[in-house]
Amino acid sequence: MCKAMCKLLCSDRTPPVPTNLAIDDRLLEKARRVGRHRTKKATVTEALEEYIRRRERLRILDLLGAIEFDPRYDYKAARKKR
Repeated sequence: MCKAMCKLLCSDRTPPVPTNLAIDDRLLEKARRVGRHRTKKATVTEALEEYIRRRERLRILDLLGAIEFDPRYDYKAARKKR
């Protein structure tokens, strides 16, 4: 029983929890119209997903210059080997 309870409470996909947020109604309505969403929930969900994707891409940009480039590497020769 303990394992089942832990699995339920510690799962990666927890059920959504109702949250009260003070969101500017004008911004939310404009986002809903621009995004052509039917509901406020769909608008906020899409906005959060888009925010996460954007932030993850920005983290990738931090790697620019962190990876060493080998000037002797011949990408054309590597393609021919496929």
